[in-house]
Amino acid sequence: MTNMNPLHQLLTMPSTRREFLSRSGTGLGSLGLASLFAGASGSTGSVEAASVGTSPMVAHAPQYAGKAKHVIHIFLNGGPSHVDTFDPKPSLTKYHGQTLPTTNLPTERKTGAALGSPYQFAKYGQSGIEVSELFQHTAQHIDDICVIRSMHAEVPNHEPSLMLMNCGDGRLVRPSFGSWVTYGLGTENQNLPGFIAMCPNGLPITGTQNWRSAFLPGVFQGTHIDTKHTQIEQLIENIRNDQIGRGEQRRQLNLLQELNRRHAETRANEAPLEARIHSFELAYRMQMEATDAFDIQQEPKHVQEAYGTSVQARQLLIARRLIERGVRFVQLWHGEGQPWDNHDDIEVNHRRLAGECDKAIGALLGDLKERGLLDETLVLWGGEFGRTPTVELPTPGANAGKINGRDHNHHGFTCWLAGGGVKGGQVHGATDEFGFAAVENKVAVHDLHATMLHLLGFDHEKLTYRYAGRDFRLTDVHGRVVQELLG
Repeated sequence: MTNMNPLHQLLTMPSTRREFLSRSGTGLGSLGLASLFAGASGSTGSVEAASVGTSPMVAHAPQYAGKAKHVIHIFLNGGPSHVDTFDPKPSLTKYHGQTLPTTNLPTERKTGAALGSPYQFAKYGQSGIEVSELFQHTAQHIDDICVIRSMHAEVPNHEPSLMLMNCGDGRLVRPSFGSWVTYGLGTENQNLPGFIAMCPNGLPITGTQNWRSAFLPGVFQGTHIDTKHTQIEQLIENIRNDQIGRGEQRRQLNLLQELNRRHAETRANEAPLEARIHSFELAYRMQMEATDAFDIQQEPKHVQEAYGTSVQARQLLIARRLIERGVRFVQLWHGEGQPWDNHDDIEVNHRRLAGECDKAIGALLGDLKERGLLDETLVLWGGEFGRTPTVELPTPGANAGKINGRDHNHHGFTCWLAGGGVKGGQVHGATDEFGFAAVENKVAVHDLHATMLHLLGFDHEKLTYRYAGRDFRLTDVHGRVVQELLG
């Protein structure tokens, strides 16, 4: 590594008048970043800049030939129960209502006897992997899915576990996974954001921190879409201007760009200003492209019916439409707050929540495969942690006094990957016989991130950004590529 990442130099170095005019004076919103990663295919070198004069969001080649080009992250915020979805535990049924012989792992709150899953599991596909009835539509594609049953996080609290899963650190300000991916790869469509986070009815817990760019330039921040709305004018504020035509808008934007240019000439280090310039230009270009991308009524009736009518179904169909239009990273949240955080009534609530997304997830996987997009699209499903195999005992404010739910469990949980170079039809790792903790082929969150970056064409140790005198990366000083997950 050099003392300063070349991409970071381009973002922060002072500009001459000629350089800045070439970057933004035409009104086209070019921000003067490089075409990244000029090294030949197979290179494992650090990020290198090849030339100046292009937008920071222009599509770049990765460090080496990755199989994945896009990411869809299906985030079940709140912590879905692994023992009720993709990690069957017959011993829980055997010990249901009894004290387990091994319960010495710490839990966030007091738990009691074993709580057997109320759902039936069945084997699917040629691989014969067992999946709960909650996700029977998703299970139809199990031979394309790698189920990781040995995930583990650091603490049993939502906020730090969300930050760890999304940003690689549970405590400090860090860029999100989607921001790192767009920093490294740019996007294939300059008329849409490269990183989109869809969350209906508001924001998840910790809000926009989940898709922040932090110390990366602001152009790599995720764009939030509230998908409770169906009309494009409500989905994206100010997407249309009913007062003036596009020609007048263009003239106004040119004037704004000229004012920004003059402002920037007196400030040698204004990455936030360049991010604002880019945002204005992107908003203008989105007026036509976004209206088309988010309009699922353009889809044939049989496709709409395959996904279903729930908000989650609409999000998943929009995700496919965004990916095929070149958006790099799409994150799908299952509503505001943490809806999968079922401390009580887990049987009713998990069934309801799975019913809102299972059919559409199955449709998405089938749709991507039929269109030839699954091989280049990496799909991640999961939450920030799992849930205890024992019942949570009533405590003030923790549940409704009902003994029918599960507490948070970071010691062991499940996520799955599909597409994008993943070896499908396999289960990796295991929790103990009751599902308390990962015990076999354990996978930390940093390992998951390192593996996903590898599939996208990056050495996770060399995709770095210099900030405050240090070269930062998504995986911090941790992480390993889990070779067994690769196809």
